[in-house]
Formats: sequence, structure tokens, C-alpha cells
Amino acid sequence: MKNLFDLSGKVALVTGATHGLGMAMAKALAHHGATLVVNGHTPSKMDAALKNYQAEGIQAHGYLFDVTDASKVNESIAQIEAEVGPIDILVNNAGMIMRVPALEMDPEDFRKVVDVDLVSPFILSQAVGKSMVKRGGGKIINICSMMSELGRDTVSAYAAAKGGLKMLTKNLATEWAKYNIQVNGIGPGYFATEQTAPIRVDGHPFNDWIVNRTPAGKWGDPEDLAGATVFLSSKASDFVNGQILYVDGGILATIGKPKD
Repeated sequence: MKNLFDLSGKVALVTGATHGLGMAMAKALAHHGATLVVNGHTPSKMDAALKNYQAEGIQAHGYLFDVTDASKVNESIAQIEAEVGPIDILVNNAGMIMRVPALEMDPEDFRKVVDVDLVSPFILSQAVGKSMVKRGGGKIINICSMMSELGRDTVSAYAAAKGGLKMLTKNLATEWAKYNIQVNGIGPGYFATEQTAPIRVDGHPFNDWIVNRTPAGKWGDPEDLAGATVFLSSKASDFVNGQILYVDGGILATIGKPKD
């Protein structure tokens, strides 16, 4: 049973893995034996990230490219497979959000969010999927969101993209299952990251709302994503396809709880 989760000999590419949840998921894959490839688009962040990985004994391979540029993606995937090896695991994590009321959002900004959060996972999956089809197997994990299921003020573009990503996940699973490719998603809840640190203090309205809204009564720790990531990347999930695994402390399971 232990071998079900062994990723030794596998090459894993995680986009947007120079910080935050992407880095946490990438570390989980590496610690379970995968050869790690991380994508980013800022040289300084990539340098810092590679030092962070190295400090944990992980020899990560860093590649800078724009995930929304199909030509650059295809060039980079070819380079990675030539220099590191065929990609067995793809985690489409790169994303962005713009918090703007729908009546005020510029259509170009809407398109920008959709390009990063929905179009880029298609571009990456297509580029990596071609090689996976030829080899007869692979794992693709799309990082969805609770906004794949719910709406919220000021995130119309993000919710539209993440809802679309859920359905892209199901459709790619439908098309590629016959090639032994499993395409699934992870939907993170609210997590304690550097970006959320300023609002994760007692008394802050949003912090109090999250703690009260989450049945677990707390923010998630980035390491809470490790199990889901390794499971969907390993042999343990060979007959799991087109599913979204929500790691949210129970938020989507409830209509809320009374305030204490």
C-alpha cells in the first residue's frame, strides 16, 4: 500500500510555484519522490524560490515562461522534457484575481483573469497532454476554487474562470481517460499564506467571517494540501477522473454556523 503514493521516477511540473500554495504542493510532490520542475515569470522570485526548495533538500528545476503564451509554453515544455524528462504530473496552479465590482470591471481586465485562470490551464494541459497520450498515461491537476461552485462580491471574472476550469477538468477527463490520463482538480478553501497574513488577526472583519464560516473554525495550513496533491498525482488515484477535491475545512458542506 505504501507504494501507492510513491512518486519516485516521476517528473512533476507545478506552475506558479515560486510562493504560496503552489510552493506547498510542489514540496509535497518532491518529498514523495518526484523530480520537481517549477514555473514562474519573475527572475527574482524564481531565484528566491529555488533557494527555499534547496534549503529543504529539494533540487528543483526552475523555468520562466508566460503560461498564457501558447508558443512560449510549447517551447518550454519541449525544453523541460529534453533537459529533465517527460512530464508525468502537471499541476496547473498559476492564477490571479482582481477584486472589482462587476459594474466597474473593464472587459480587458476580465479577459486577463480568464486568460490566466482558465485559458492557461488549457494551453498547459494540451502541451503536456500530447506527450502523455503518446506514452499512455499521466496526471493533470487543475487548481480550482470554492468559486468554482459559489459566487461572491467583486470576483466575477475569477468565479467565471474557476467555474469554467471545473468543467474543463471534467471534459479533459472525459476525452483522455482512454489514454490512462487522469485529470482532476483541487479546490482550496481559505489558507494561511503570506498574502493573507495582514487580515488573519483577531478582530479583523474578514478573519472573523472566515473563522465563523468554516466548520473547522480556522484557516487552512498550506501543508493541508499535501495529501490531496500527492493522492491525485499517484497510483492511488488511477481510477479517479474528472473530480474536484475541495480542501476547505467544510465550507461547501454547510450554509454556515451561528456566531459564538
